[in-house]
Amino acid sequence: MTHPFHPLSGQELEFIERRQCWRGDRVYYFDEVGGRSKIPAEWTSVAPVDPFVVAAAGECPFRTQDLVALATLIDRLRGVGEITP
Repeated sequence: MTHPFHPLSGQELEFIERRQCWRGDRVYYFDEVGGRSKIPAEWTSVAPVDPFVVAAAGECPFRTQDLVALATLIDRLRGVGEITP
C-alpha cells in the first residue's frame, strides 16, 4: 500500500489479482481475516507512478489535469462561456 493517508499505508498486502471494473482499475487482496478486499490500483505499487507526482517531488498537492477540471467546473458554475440566446 503506497497511499500515504490510507490506514494500511506501508503494509505489504497479499495480492490476488488486478482488474479493470466500472469503478476503475482495482487491486484485489486478502485482508487481515482472509477475506477478499479491493483498493484503487494507483494506491499500490502495482500501478505506475504518475509522472507529475514524481516531478513535483511532494511540492505540489494537485495534478495539472485536476486543476484544469476544477477551473472548468468553476467556469461552468459561474456561467462563463455559456451561449445565451
